[in-house]
Amino acid sequence: MRYVDGYVLPVPKKNLKAYARMAQKAGEIWREHGALDYKECAGDDLKTKWGVPFSRMMKLKPGETAVFAYIVFKSRAHRDRVNAKVMKDPRLGAGMEDKPMPFDMKRMVYGGFQVLVDV
Repeated sequence: MRYVDGYVLPVPKKNLKAYARMAQKAGEIWREHGALDYKECAGDDLKTKWGVPFSRMMKLKPGETAVFAYIVFKSRAHRDRVNAKVMKDPRLGAGMEDKPMPFDMKRMVYGGFQVLVDV
């Protein structure tokens, strides 16, 4: 059964273009190393009337939005192999050494998930 790494993180709206450039590069690297799919999605409708809105759960500050992202793998073992290759790839951090991250890493939530339903 497929396996998914998922994460949600706060990004200042003014940094979305910089974040998208970074995510595009990262996605290409993950796909090159074997990930089946890679998606990064910027919050658009976060003021829901049911459930706990991402904005409240993430404690978004004025001017921030949530980015919801996921990477799909064949299995957890496949995820572990792909991620090991990605973390060793020098392109992942290239050009970012002197730049601040366009999001708050301390507020990022992340986890690995077994696919329960795949329609």
